[in-house]
Amino acid sequence: NYSVDPWGSTYFFVDANFGENVLESAYTEISRGLKFWDAPVAVQVEYNGGLSNTGSYSDAYMLGAAYNWANKDFSRTFTAQAFYRYQAKDRCGSKHTWQLTGVWGIHFAKRLCSFTGYVDLIHDNSVNGSLILTSEPQFWVNLNALKKVNDKFNLSVGTELEISNNFVWPTDGMNNRFYVIPTLAAKWTF
Repeated sequence: NYSVDPWGSTYFFVDANFGENVLESAYTEISRGLKFWDAPVAVQVEYNGGLSNTGSYSDAYMLGAAYNWANKDFSRTFTAQAFYRYQAKDRCGSKHTWQLTGVWGIHFAKRLCSFTGYVDLIHDNSVNGSLILTSEPQFWVNLNALKKVNDKFNLSVGTELEISNNFVWPTDGMNNRFYVIPTLAAKWTF
């Protein structure tokens, strides 16, 4: 979810992965852009992390800069971010690394449909080529845009593609793989 206020912007999501009738893992990212001036550049802070039934993700804490753009009615938004990244666990060969992120949102058909998502490029010495790529483009049908549906009924249904290279850690411990995983999704916008 991406939202804007007078002091910047907030972006967050939580992914819950289920298998055999049990929650296997939950991963979250929360990012806050702080801007107390009249310019499209903000100071950006972010946390990434989560838990799984086999242990925890390597928590990451980030500080950087973001360029934010939105058209007048916020039907189109884009953010480009550059971060210093501190890995709480030394999985990447160094606790100190970097990350580049892009986040987008396009609402169309009178806001009935939305195309949103992000892409991350993370430096990580422990993977093939020293780079991790992860992206989750999403397509949503926003039910509150339908006639006779209450405007406050903020449920959307759609799909998400989980795209990654060197990010997923399968059971054999090797993460040097490319994945495209289609999903069905539902979300409530607060």
